[in-house]
Formats: sequence, C-alpha cells, structure tokens
Amino acid sequence: MRILFLHSNFPAQFRHLATVLAKDSNNQVVFGTMRQEGAIPGVMKALYKPARDVSPQTHHYTRSLESAVLQGQAACRMAQSLKTNGFEPDVVYGHSGWGPPLFMKDVFPKAQLLCYFEWFYHAHGSDSDFDPSDPLQLDDELRIRVKNAPILLDIASCDRGLSPTNWQRQQFPLELQQKITVMHDGVDTSFFQPNPGARLVLPTANLDLSHVNELITYVARGMEPYRGFPQFMEAVSIIQKRRPNCHVVVVGEDRVAYGKQLPDGKTYKQQMLETLPLDLSRLHFTGPLPYSQYLQVLQASSVHIYLTRPFVLSWSMLEAMSAGCLVLGSSTAPVMEVIEDGVNGLLVDFFSPPAIADRVDEIFAHPNRMADLRANARETIQTRYDLAKLLPQHLQWIQEGI
Repeated sequence: MRILFLHSNFPAQFRHLATVLAKDSNNQVVFGTMRQEGAIPGVMKALYKPARDVSPQTHHYTRSLESAVLQGQAACRMAQSLKTNGFEPDVVYGHSGWGPPLFMKDVFPKAQLLCYFEWFYHAHGSDSDFDPSDPLQLDDELRIRVKNAPILLDIASCDRGLSPTNWQRQQFPLELQQKITVMHDGVDTSFFQPNPGARLVLPTANLDLSHVNELITYVARGMEPYRGFPQFMEAVSIIQKRRPNCHVVVVGEDRVAYGKQLPDGKTYKQQMLETLPLDLSRLHFTGPLPYSQYLQVLQASSVHIYLTRPFVLSWSMLEAMSAGCLVLGSSTAPVMEVIEDGVNGLLVDFFSPPAIADRVDEIFAHPNRMADLRANARETIQTRYDLAKLLPQHLQWIQEGI
C-alpha cells in the first residue's frame, strides 16, 4: 500500500500508524507536514509551507478559512511534486480543519481520502459558552460558525472519516455523523504502566521529590482556562494550606494552546502566581518533558488532576489512567465518557476549587479504597483504549476502501 499522511505537525496522531506501516517493505509511506523536526524509520517526509501568512485585511470571520486554504494550497503543491516524481498514493489520510486535505481529491482523484475529524465548532452546548464569566457576543457566534468551513469541505470530499471519541463525533451535524467512525488512537499500555512505590527524581529538571508521600500531578500542553488551569491553581492554594507536606508537579508549557490569551499580555501562570498565596517551594513547574520523564511523573503521582472544558479529550488523561494514576477529573462530557465517579476515578465540578481540594483530602484519607480505583482505571484503558488492540483495527479501517 502507498499512503500519504497529512498533518501540519509531525507525527501527531499518526505516529503509531506511520511507524507500523513503514516496517512493512510492501508499503510506501510518505508524511506531508510543515514540521522539519523529527523522523520515523522508513517514512519519507514531504515538507510544505504556505506561500504567505493570512492577510491582516481578511475579515476576522474568515481568517481560519484563509489559513486553511493557504495550507491546503501548499500541501497541494507538495502533492503535485510527489505525483511528478512517480508517487501515487492508494490512501491519503489527513487531519481535518487546518487545510492539508482540502485539495487532495483534485491531485489524487483515485485515492481513498480519509480524514481525522477531531472537532466541530459550536457557539453553544460545548466549549465556547461553557464559562459563564466569559459570555459570547453575536460576533463570536458568527465567527465560530464560519470556522467550520474547512471541516465541512473535508467531510464533503473525503471517502470516510474517523473521530477518537463518541463525544467528539457527536459534535458533528447528525446527517454527517454516518460518515465518521469512532476509534481512539490508542494508548501504549505496555509503556504507560504502573510502578508501585515509584518516587520522582528528575535530575535534568533539578527535581528530587523522593522524600514526598503526597504528590499531586497536572499535565497539559498549555496552562490555560480550557484545561482548567486557573481553577487548578486556586485548588492548589487551598490544598497547600491544608496539607503542609503535599507537593505539586505541573508538566507543560507556559502558553495558551486553546482559547484566548489574557488581554494584558501576561500568561495564566504569571497571573496565578501573582494573585494566589502559593508556597513555591512545594509547587514545581517542569516545562515539557520527554516521554520517559513524563512517565515517571505519572507513576509517582498520588493524585492526578485533569480538568477540561467540554472539548477534545487529552491523551494525557488516558495515559495517566494507564499508568495507574488516581485521576480526579472534571465532570464534563469528554471525561465522563471514560471515568465513572467512584469506579475508575473521581469526578468534580470544574468550577469549584474548594470541591477539588475536598476530593484530594478524600483521596489521601482512604488510600485502600483508592487502590481499587487505580486498578480499575488501568483496566478501563486496557479494555477500551489499548493500542495493541486498536492499531490492527485502525489499519484494517484504512485498507477497507482499497
């Protein structure tokens, strides 16, 4: 099989698929991307770059569409070059929304076009109007509607689509959902596995918490309201007053990956550190970590806090469960698809830092009961999200239309 993956990042959701397909000499695997860094043995990278940035004069409703068209145009030119050099894929598999798949049917009309559909935007009922302190204006609603334009173009031209969770598929209009299969990317449960009694020591981060018995962990790409960072930090300030021996480790970058920046130019981390009474000797920011060190954080965790708006579910929550973490998650739809309160984790009101602190106290007060939740969390991932089970199914799905 000849397959062309498309993603502005590399290798993103296609890491495991590209790796296993490239190991078979009968396959030819090409990955179209804007990211120069990174490599997978046997995978040929084909780089593309938009001809220009989005014009400042573009109407703000259509800037995301113009960005997608520019990326799509660049990916199209990259694909034409591949075709000129003799590469004609049987399958093109692209991440929808950012633009790369837009014109693939024009370059490779005979290829199966598959799209990974991560999200469909709504002004109401999911992430956009979730926070009552951040109300939408009509202008926001109109912009959000237009933001779906490249996604709608992709779903119209693709042969089949895939979403990682039922919640994410349900965001799409009912008449379009029939084109989308639900299948998660999968979690490598052989890598993300428990290590009972693990203690956290990260020499490269100058962090030695081997003496700590109460360790709270938090992981996100960015420190932002979408992933409940302000509420988490408020909860930390309460927890630190109650539990003098408790330490907190935050993994991620000091940036906004989703949602709005603060108008004054500060980061949310800066804002929280300036406004909350925090003991910085027991609050540790590691920045992004390589997988091996990230795993050590999860394995040493006493309680892993995961908060999210009703939005895309983070891989990190599932990886934490696979590593045997006791996950305290927000009672929001994407989390509740996976975690049942008191069975394989605990749920809490996204907007209530005192309730988060109370549940942390509950966790430390009942360690024996929480051991069952940890075991059930890993069993959930092994049963429903194990890469070893899902990867063969994903490969079969890819090949169905050839």
